[in-house]
Amino acid sequence: MTVKELLEKKIYEEVSVGDGLSTEISKPYCCDLLSIAMGKAPAGSCWVTVMANVNTLAVASLTEVACVIVAEGMQLEESFVSKAVQQGITVLRSSQPVFDTAYAVQKLLEE
Repeated sequence: MTVKELLEKKIYEEVSVGDGLSTEISKPYCCDLLSIAMGKAPAGSCWVTVMANVNTLAVASLTEVACVIVAEGMQLEESFVSKAVQQGITVLRSSQPVFDTAYAVQKLLEE
C-alpha cells in the first residue's frame, strides 16, 4: 500500500500531504522517544506517535519514513503543520491510541 492509497482510505485526518505519495509503506512503527526513533525507525514505515512537535518532523525526514500518524487526537501547533508542509512530509492524525492506529495500518497492509 502506498501513502496515496492510505490517504484515499480517508480513515485518518489529513494534516499535510507530502511529496512521497508513491512511497510503499513497509510496516507501522510505534515509538514516542525521538532518540530511539532516530536510530530505529525503518525507512518506508508508517510512524505512529503521540509526539507532535517539529523535532518529530526532523526525525521523520532523517529516517525517511513514508508518513507520520499522530495518534490519541493530539493537538497540533501551527508551527508543526507549516513545517510538515514546508518539508513535504505526509502527516495524518488519528483519534485512536497508538496501538490501535498501528494495528489498523497493519491490517490494511495485509489486505
